[in-house]
Amino acid sequence: MLAQQRRARIVELIQRTGAVKVVDLVAELDVSDMTVRRDLDQLARDGLVTKVHGGATSPELSSTDEPGFDAKSVRQLAEKAAIAREAARLVQPGQAIGLSAGTTTWALAQELRAVPRITVVTNSIRVAEVFYDGGSRDQTVVLTGGVRTPSDALVGPVTVTSLTALNLDSVFLGVHGMDARRGFTTPNLMEAETNRAFVHAARELIVVADHAKWGVVGISTFAALSQADVLVTDEGISDPDLALLRDHVRNLVVARQDGA
Repeated sequence: MLAQQRRARIVELIQRTGAVKVVDLVAELDVSDMTVRRDLDQLARDGLVTKVHGGATSPELSSTDEPGFDAKSVRQLAEKAAIAREAARLVQPGQAIGLSAGTTTWALAQELRAVPRITVVTNSIRVAEVFYDGGSRDQTVVLTGGVRTPSDALVGPVTVTSLTALNLDSVFLGVHGMDARRGFTTPNLMEAETNRAFVHAARELIVVADHAKWGVVGISTFAALSQADVLVTDEGISDPDLALLRDHVRNLVVARQDGA
C-alpha cells in the first residue's frame, strides 16, 4: 500500500470512529509503528488529524459542525447499547413517549420494540423505521414532518407546530454535547428549537448521552443540565465529572456494558 493510500485509510478510520490508536493502525495497515507515526505527523501538518498520546483524533470541530448519522452510528457502539438497555427500563406499557433523532435514541428504539401499547412520537425517519420494520402491531408511531438535517432529524416550524399540541409522559433526547456551563447543546439551530418543543411537551425529560458527549459544546443550548429529570450515560465519564453531574441532574443512571 502506498503512503497516500495509507493516509487516506487513516483519515477514513478517524472520520468513522472519531479516534484511532497507533497500535491498532499498525495491525490494520500491516506496517511498522514508525511508519504509522510518520503518517500521523504528515496528516497533522496537513490539518487532517489531531495527534494525541498514542494515536490521533479528528481535528477540533466548530460549534456548528454536524456529523451525519452514518458517521455517528459507528461510534461508542457498546456504550450506546448499554445506555439503550437502561433507558428502556424507564418505559411502561401504554405510555406516550417522544424520541428525538440520533444514534443513541435509534439504539433505544430497538429496545422498545417489545414494549406493548406505547405511542412513539419522533422526528427521526431512522427511529420510525425501527418500529415500522419490527415493532408490535399495538404500537402507534407518529412521525413529524420537517426539514431533514445531516443527522437525519426532521426540524423546523412544521416539526415544532406538531409537537406544541402534544402532551407526552416522557421524552428521550439524544444530544450533540453536554457541558456543566452550557448544558445540553446541538450544532443545528433549528434542531435546538425542535428539542425545546420536545422538552415543553414532556412530563419527564430523559437525556441519553454517552461519555464522548461530555465537554462538547454545540452552537445552541436547548436545555440546562438541571432540566433533565434523568440522565442515562456510561462508565466512560470520570468520577469527578460524574459527581458534578449528580449535583445538576435530578437522577443520574450510569449504564454498564456488562449489564449489571
